[in-house]
This record gives sequence, structure tokens and C-alpha cells, in this order.
Amino acid sequence: MSVPGCRSWAMTHVGVVRTHNEDAFVDRPDLGLWAVADGAGGHDSGEVASGMIAAALTAVPEGLDAGQLLAQVRLRLIGTHEALREEAERRGGRSIIASTVVALILRDGHFACLWAGDSRAYLLRAGEFRQISHDHSLVQELVDCGAITAAEAEHHPHANVITRAVGTEAETLEIDKVIGEAIAGDRFLLCSDGLSKMLGEAEIAALVAAPEGISPAEALVAATLARGANDNVTAVVVEVVRR
Repeated sequence: MSVPGCRSWAMTHVGVVRTHNEDAFVDRPDLGLWAVADGAGGHDSGEVASGMIAAALTAVPEGLDAGQLLAQVRLRLIGTHEALREEAERRGGRSIIASTVVALILRDGHFACLWAGDSRAYLLRAGEFRQISHDHSLVQELVDCGAITAAEAEHHPHANVITRAVGTEAETLEIDKVIGEAIAGDRFLLCSDGLSKMLGEAEIAALVAAPEGISPAEALVAATLARGANDNVTAVVVEVVRR
């Protein structure tokens, strides 16, 4: 398989307020697959949902080409969505067992990013840092339609309301995707909102660009903890070393 040379760093932490961690991550540089899942806040058993996503993606077998890997990721996310909805129905009441997800695939000099929810993917390339995912959240919809500004969204009372996730009541899971070229030196960041809502974009960019010998994932988590980390925090950083 033509998996680009890469290296990755991953770390998750419960934070300084929560008592248990509802985040999970996948770190499969051998396969060219990484992911972050964040159990939906305010719902039942978010750690169950994020754990099921991580387990499903971690179990993707080796030996797949790029198209097969992309198909497997989609199928496993859809299968997890259906399983979580069935478990919620079994529990009865108004139970929802859900999680956001953002996944990155690197193959053949290209990347594919898939997501549902507000866990984010960023790309640092030649000093330029940008978000490549687009939040599925109520405040993002308000920003998109011009009702509020991006700055106002950061402190909006409904900032934690997501509009899409794995395991929600929606019968069909909608997964967004963006694809592009992967260039030597690129660094991708996948993170839960416990990080992106605590640190500014410029600070995140500087930490993603951590010099040799420093784990950017550990640096990002440490900076979030220093700010008071009122949520679980997870960071996965992937660097393209060669094509």
C-alpha cells in the first residue's frame, strides 16, 4: 500500500473539571488513519458512543487501497450510528447515545477528512493555518446566515449545541468530506471542542508547529489545561514526512 511517510502524536485528558473522559482517539499511522470522537455533552453515555467509534475505526484491517479505506471508514461510522440508535431505543425513554467524530485519511499523496459534529480538523501548511472542517453546530449556522459574528459565537449561550453526530435521532448519518493534496511538511490537527474553545487559533497554530523533540499534541493539551480545561481535551497531530 502506498501510505505516505508520516508521524503522529496523540493525547487525551479528562481536563480539570470533568470526572470522566468522554473523548477517544484513533492513531493508526500504519494504515494512514486517525480520528477524534467526543461523546456529546448532556447526553447519556457519551463515553460509550466515542469508545464505539474508536473501536470500530481501530479495527479497520490492513491491506486496503485508498478507496477501500475510505469506504470502510464510512461504513463503520454508519454501522456505529445504527448500533447506538438501537441501544438508545433499547434503553427507552428519551435516551440519546451520541458522539461527534472527525477522521483523517492519508494515502497516495492526498488526504480525505470526514466529520460529523464540531470536533475539528486543521491544516498547517507553509506557515498558513486554517480549519478544513466546518462545524455542525447551532452557532455555526447562525454565523453562516449572518445572525451573529464568529466572535459572538465563542460566547453564545448555545455554543455547545451540535446539529449532527453519530448516534443522534436522525435515521441517516450525514458525513461531510473534504479532500486535497498532502504535501511534505503538512501538519494536520484533529481535536475535540474542549481544545478549540479554550485556545485561540493563533495559539493553536503555534503549538501545532512545535519544533523537533516536542510533542505538539502534549503541548496543545498542556496549554488547554493551563487555561482551566472545563471539558475533556484531545489532540491528534499528523505530519506528512514524505510522499
